[in-house]
Amino acid sequence: MSSFLAFTIFGLFSGAAYAIVASGLTLTYTTTRVFNIAHGALGMVMSFVFWDVSVRQGLPPLPAFLLVILVIAPAIGWFIQRFVARGLGDAPVSVSLVVTVALLVACIGTAQQIWPPASRTVQPFMPGKQITIAGTNVSAHQIITILLSVAVALGLFALLTRTRIGTAMRASVDNPDLLRLFGGNPETVAALSWAIGTSLAALGGILLVSQVGLDYYALTLLVISAFAAAVFGRLKSLPLTFAGGMALGLAEAYAKGYLPTDGLLSKVGNVIAPLFLFVVVVGMPQTQLRIGQVKGLVYAPVPSLPKSAGWGFGLIVIATLFTAGMSEANLLLIGTAATYAIVMLSLVLLTGYGGHVSLGQFTFAGVGALTYAKLDEPNLLGLLISALVAAGVGALVALPVIRLTGLYLALATLAFAVLMDKLIFQADFAFGFGGALTAERLSLFGTQVESTQAYVMVMVVFFVLTALALLSLRRGSLGRLLIALRDSPAACGTLGLDARWFRVGLFGLSAGIAGLAGGLFAGLRGTIGAADFQFFSSLTLLLFAVVFGVTSVTGALLGGIGLMELPVQQSENPGVAGLLFVIISVAAILLARNPNGVAYYLFRFGNWLDRRYGTTVRARIPILPVRAPDPDGPSSGISDLLDGDVHHHGTDADGPAVGVEGEEVGAYVAPRG
Repeated sequence: MSSFLAFTIFGLFSGAAYAIVASGLTLTYTTTRVFNIAHGALGMVMSFVFWDVSVRQGLPPLPAFLLVILVIAPAIGWFIQRFVARGLGDAPVSVSLVVTVALLVACIGTAQQIWPPASRTVQPFMPGKQITIAGTNVSAHQIITILLSVAVALGLFALLTRTRIGTAMRASVDNPDLLRLFGGNPETVAALSWAIGTSLAALGGILLVSQVGLDYYALTLLVISAFAAAVFGRLKSLPLTFAGGMALGLAEAYAKGYLPTDGLLSKVGNVIAPLFLFVVVVGMPQTQLRIGQVKGLVYAPVPSLPKSAGWGFGLIVIATLFTAGMSEANLLLIGTAATYAIVMLSLVLLTGYGGHVSLGQFTFAGVGALTYAKLDEPNLLGLLISALVAAGVGALVALPVIRLTGLYLALATLAFAVLMDKLIFQADFAFGFGGALTAERLSLFGTQVESTQAYVMVMVVFFVLTALALLSLRRGSLGRLLIALRDSPAACGTLGLDARWFRVGLFGLSAGIAGLAGGLFAGLRGTIGAADFQFFSSLTLLLFAVVFGVTSVTGALLGGIGLMELPVQQSENPGVAGLLFVIISVAAILLARNPNGVAYYLFRFGNWLDRRYGTTVRARIPILPVRAPDPDGPSSGISDLLDGDVHHHGTDADGPAVGVEGEEVGAYVAPRG
């Protein structure tokens, strides 16, 4: 009985902290319609700030606590709303997800830059003081945490339902124009919501840091529990959010106390939060889940097959010349870039063409790599089976979430990635007791590719073939159906199209492409482990895809190179390792509303060169105004690379539509004939 009471008290302590963090998350979403993926990362940064102020600067714990909670955290929340999250509530779901993921990565980079890795400890409040309940010791810190969680729940409920500012908060998301007519300012209300939400994230982080420790990722991952509690409350009910946090804390405590200490069940206690999140998301009523679809995406129309093949052949030639005589270490880096580029092609299909955001795409690459190594069939058949297994896993993930869109679909993929990372990849039956598996190089038609340079070229060829297949799919009726389902699923439904099963196939094909990359990566490295496929890699993968262009093959190629360079530059310049995370995050925030990313500006520059130094015949032929071009028509210009020029499809709130020559609709082009 005493052990049960001890587990219960510990569960209530953890659940209380989860409830505090989840309440801030719910408040921010309820009043601004922005789901802050970076909520836990903000709490992590504030925990480091609290340590710095109280330990390194020598301020007493209570003044340091009040300074962080009442001054620093609200100021940071106001700054984020004013300069980062402003207007995100009206943006497509994909934009807010990308911006908040970028904010999460920026928080981790900032913490690493300011506070490099070192041993740090934070003492609990009132250390050494405790009371005894039925033979179980309860620390003062645990009692304070539980009392604060109750106070936060009651305070937020009173704020939203009993005060004028709470009414303004609810009105700012329901009808901001009406709020302005009554003298309110929606931006001020949103800033206040972010200030309070960030303070609650800081409060939860500080209360848990004495138990978890000052770790960049451990504190950030605690937000998975807050996600689960917030979704349990349907992102609007504070009492249900509080109950969900408490239930989750108790479930974790009982699982760690009563589950076996060895075997697969011993690891279940570490994945209660993502498992709870996945179950809650899947079990939610459908009417509560349709909160937004990715709309208004910009995409680059594909060139003709001969032009695509020509650019693909040119890439192979350039790669052959570039890798000739290269050192083994550099060849491995080029092969890693090819791996990332192929995985990003899966995001081009899923996000760029299909409009769905996945926060666990690199996990499918891990499934492909694990299958390839376990099969011990280093040939094309083994590689094909690896891709098919990953595709099957992707389809199985999509089946339970077949009706979900937008935010909840992204959360489901995040929960799946964490489950695979903690429960499968780190299990002994996956990568073995040593945490690593060996894999042989791929053999083609009975001949093994032993040279690293030759194997890298094989990977480049697979990238080109996969890119050509994607572009061919986009040119056909299936590609047009993808765009139609992305932009107007309701209209497609009236025509009798079943978008749900189509989405399952889309997820399966996207996961299969990622699994193909994983199998090739296993052969390249020769030895793979669970650390190669951590779910955090999927977040940085998404950021690089957005920065360089998630709608084009060119963006995937550039993104793969950039993602490969990130750890290289961090190892060569350890003094700015965290700053590099911040730079790529800022770039993702700036480019989140333009999914073509850097590739867009390359296309525009190529169009300018084409107009400036193109054929002189064009200048002599009379030019006529035209209407908006056919998005599936031919493209021109030396900037096509593998995709073609940039066009807008649907509604773009950030700029005018772009024509064949990259100018506004109504620009001039040379007539045919």
